[in-house]
Amino acid sequence: MLEDWLSPKAAALESRGLTRRLRPRAAHEHLIDLAGNDYLGLAQDSRVIEAAADAVCAWGTGSTASRLVTGTTTLHEELESALAAYVGQESALVFSSGYLANLGVVTALGGPGTLLVSDDHVHASLVDACRLSRSRVEVVPHNDVDAVTKILAERNEPHALVLTESVFSVLSDEAPLAALAATAAEHNAVLLVDEAHGLGVTGGGRGSVHAAGLAGLDHVIVTMTLSKALASQGGVVLGPQVLRDHLINRARPFIYDTGLNPAACAAGFAALQVLQAEPSRPDAIHAATLRLATACGVPPAAGPVVSIPMPGPRETVQAADLCLSAGVRVGSFRPPSVPDGISRLRLTANAGLSDADLDRACAVIVDAIGQVS
Repeated sequence: MLEDWLSPKAAALESRGLTRRLRPRAAHEHLIDLAGNDYLGLAQDSRVIEAAADAVCAWGTGSTASRLVTGTTTLHEELESALAAYVGQESALVFSSGYLANLGVVTALGGPGTLLVSDDHVHASLVDACRLSRSRVEVVPHNDVDAVTKILAERNEPHALVLTESVFSVLSDEAPLAALAATAAEHNAVLLVDEAHGLGVTGGGRGSVHAAGLAGLDHVIVTMTLSKALASQGGVVLGPQVLRDHLINRARPFIYDTGLNPAACAAGFAALQVLQAEPSRPDAIHAATLRLATACGVPPAAGPVVSIPMPGPRETVQAADLCLSAGVRVGSFRPPSVPDGISRLRLTANAGLSDADLDRACAVIVDAIGQVS
């Protein structure tokens, strides 16, 4: 039965060059990695590894239950306090992934009586959150503040939530946060900003919300992930204490999910301490991004991603394969993962890249693009 059901779907994907396949990697590969999200270069940092190992020895390998049972440890609360203080928010609540943090906050605030206004380039986790929210959802053109304002002004719902990212994950452009926050305040709405690609990168590491002077405002909510710049795993919702209290009682992905394991909490906290002690790391990300963008002939990005348009999905995969065979791993993004429908090579810079790494990577990528274009 499943063969008859799924084989035509698989054949359709294959015919369009859109089939995804898992590619396991070994623990110690001699590659230049421009595909992962280890923006600060801390995933192999001895201080972060030691903190995670110490947590395993002290707490064991898992949190043992949901956070409302026995899954909350002192490590969770230590991490939450440190993150909130660093980015200028009143409180924070840790989820077991960034995906669940977005699902949790949107569904806990959504429902009948809440309008969701979503930028059409937001991450899949926010798209799914909108679908599950039971709210009316309006999707607006990318970074179109006027469209947001019009919808907010004409709404009938008593509550509204505007959804955006600080730095978008594919094009690496920034949202007009100040303007969005202003129109949200004018129309009695709340702005939710996903800082997955801003934490550790923009605003000196504190993120774009902090850089825009919006941190701590009672109508601005922030979500973050620990799995990128902080080299760990997990997600966080930050905002007023009243929001944290509400999520503890109403966010199903928090209430019914096993808590983030202690080792991940300790690793994220240690990475945050390294970032605070070494504030030049975000500058290294931007320097690497500029070099990659310049070599590849694309505009420099606001965030850590360099996005290179390609002729089509097959050429994108071929170029990525050529890079890998030459010792450079890059991302190959194809529909539906690209919001504008254009297949792209996606390069992610990190603070651990040496000048030699960047020179080698630029040469390999330019050559691969030339071979398939």
